[in-house]
Amino acid sequence: MEKALEKLAEQILSFDEASLSSLREKYRLRIEQFDGTKNWERAVIIYSIINAVSLKNNLFNENILKRKKGMERTISRRPGLKRVK
Repeated sequence: MEKALEKLAEQILSFDEASLSSLREKYRLRIEQFDGTKNWERAVIIYSIINAVSLKNNLFNENILKRKKGMERTISRRPGLKRVK
């Protein structure tokens, strides 16, 4: 099961977030109309996947910004080099 989930994750990572986001509203509306069918269950999973990709991208971007800010602080703490004759 773990291998199948890893393979699925790799496929999902190849999806474009903008394309997925355009489908979010469609599936949100579908899951609001509960009918207990397999189609409804699939819609819940699809909606969750779309949100998971969005969350992953947000976390990724936040961590990149934190890392970049940390590097800027490190650089600004260094004393400037002075030319000595």
